[in-house]
Amino acid sequence: MRIIVTGGAGFIGSNFVRMLLNEHPEHEVTVLDALTYAGNLASLEDLQSIPRFRFVHGDICDAPLVDSLAAKADAIVHFAAESHVDRSISDPGIFVQTNVQGTLTLLEAAKKHKLTRFVHVSTDEVYGSLGPTGLFTEETPIAPNSPYSASKASSDLMARAYHETFGLPVMITRCSNNYGPYQFPEKLIPFFIASLLDGASVPVYGDGLNVRDWLHVEDHCQAISLVLHRGVPGEVYNIGGNNERTNLAITQLLIEKLGRDERAIKYVQDRPGHDRRYAIDASKITRELGWKPKYTFETGIAQTIEWYLANRDWWEPLRSRGLDSKRAAANQVSAK
Repeated sequence: MRIIVTGGAGFIGSNFVRMLLNEHPEHEVTVLDALTYAGNLASLEDLQSIPRFRFVHGDICDAPLVDSLAAKADAIVHFAAESHVDRSISDPGIFVQTNVQGTLTLLEAAKKHKLTRFVHVSTDEVYGSLGPTGLFTEETPIAPNSPYSASKASSDLMARAYHETFGLPVMITRCSNNYGPYQFPEKLIPFFIASLLDGASVPVYGDGLNVRDWLHVEDHCQAISLVLHRGVPGEVYNIGGNNERTNLAITQLLIEKLGRDERAIKYVQDRPGHDRRYAIDASKITRELGWKPKYTFETGIAQTIEWYLANRDWWEPLRSRGLDSKRAAANQVSAK
């Protein structure tokens, strides 16, 4: 299969490309990435010598470029998105442009060239906020609460419409918060690791009791691969780690693991429209495709901390891209 992976220089995309090339020698992979602030070619450096791999620097909104790539492809796995919640509050327009218009450009090209698979990677944030009990299922109505999640919900609906109207073989995945190697260091876990290593304080929104379900990126990538190869067109698949933790609990764990104490915590004003809890019911993908995570949160976070300790040369240059603690604090819970 000839596969286009959009956003393949980003966190989840680069992990997916690496896994796909390692586990499926029959596939050819073309990464299309605009290399915005969160895209990093260094995340793909070890893949450059593989003949089945190609990198294309470009924008998913560039219709002629997307069309030329789709003409020589069989499938698209679509990760590319603006995903910074607080950026979406200050500048919603770029989220509509990339997440909605960009997705439409890809769908049009896939329809024109009759691609056989289109995996649209989305987020549990499209469902809105949960109360203290219950889980998001694939039947949960979408109710986004931020411009970011609204733009992703819009792209989900466009993808669904292309299946229903044109018969395009689209599958949608919705994941919980990811963590693991190669995550841009303004997201909660890598930002806190870097700050604690530097002896700095770490910012926690409000009371710190917002709950997220944490999913190791390698488990997520395995699930997406199953959807790509065996998923049913028109279906939605929730992917979750069954690891609910409060932001405060994550912070306290990292502080303990890195030898700091709770004086390192700095509580900051909460964000507007901050969803209180997300949690995923992933029983459908387990039942229908046989997926289940291999990482517990304990094994996953230990591996993640070890990776960031061993790879300072990867993440330290990224912190110099105009990243300051105030901006990172504002984004601490947007882990996708």
